[in-house]
Amino acid sequence: MESTQLVILAGLVIGLVYGAVGLLSGFCLMSSMRGFLADGDGRLGRTYALAIAVAIAASQLLAGSGTVDLGKSIYLQQTFSVPVLFLGGLLFGYGMVLSNGCGSRALVLLGRGNLRSFVVVIVLAIAAQMTLKGLIAPARIALVQASQTTVNANSLPSVLAMFGLTEALSRSLAAATIVVALILFAFAHPAFRRSPGQIVAGIIVGLLVAGGWLVTGYLGADDFNPIPVTSLTFIAPIADALQYAMLSTGLTLNFGIATVAGVFAGSLVTALATGRFKLEGYSSPRHMLRSGAGAALMGIGGVMAFGCSIGQGLTGVSTLALGSFIAVAGILLGTAAGLRGVLRVQPLAVA
Repeated sequence: MESTQLVILAGLVIGLVYGAVGLLSGFCLMSSMRGFLADGDGRLGRTYALAIAVAIAASQLLAGSGTVDLGKSIYLQQTFSVPVLFLGGLLFGYGMVLSNGCGSRALVLLGRGNLRSFVVVIVLAIAAQMTLKGLIAPARIALVQASQTTVNANSLPSVLAMFGLTEALSRSLAAATIVVALILFAFAHPAFRRSPGQIVAGIIVGLLVAGGWLVTGYLGADDFNPIPVTSLTFIAPIADALQYAMLSTGLTLNFGIATVAGVFAGSLVTALATGRFKLEGYSSPRHMLRSGAGAALMGIGGVMAFGCSIGQGLTGVSTLALGSFIAVAGILLGTAAGLRGVLRVQPLAVA
């Protein structure tokens, strides 16, 4: 089997597992923050924190051993725009609240029969493609060019290395500090410690991120046919998947498209097997309009931020890139604004 075929197959398997775990556990950043800020249930937040910890630990082990060069990913660039990353995160976070979930969550819910998620996925894909290559692309590019800066240190380990620490020590110290803090935070919650399903979900999702790096950065390494080094992310892949579905002639499958298909299939099979499949729709035209607007904001913001709550919140952060922390800060602030305060998105009845 050629490396390209192997990467596509592995992407499908990773997506299948993510889809099943996402459906069974309810893994979602917005639900996590809603639990903290509104419902008083912090278990999903701890699941997300554990997933980040596992993703960082496993990914940095791969990078430290030389198995995968994370420097080839889009996250560890020497030149980036702080305002665009942060603004993109804000738009994505607020759009996530409007749509009641991120792109990956929409794929999972679509597999369960949620037709609202079908609208979210389609609108998100169109908006993302417009921002990547379409009508909005020139404005995005101009904004990036006007605000980008070149830095000497583009990650937490490289910042520590500026103080004279070796590369290995810098990587270990940065990763260990964050991982230990996140694990302590997760398991300090008694309800989370009594939720083995949530613990297992956090571990699996974190390992899937590292698995994506291993697949694209090691198994897919080919000097004659290089494959982009990436892992779980859903904004550009959802846009690519829609384009591939419409115009497959002349286009090629890739890791991201395979992952998107796998997430939907994994959720669908799991929903059917567990009796969770149920067709659902919008409760009103206003509900549909708000959901579509949120999807558009996620598509635009996700492209500007170089990722979503998974693409930056897990995959990007696993590289310890400074740009990823900036984007995540925007996502968290945008989500918080949608859940609390004067910009709070008022709940609507769901059919």
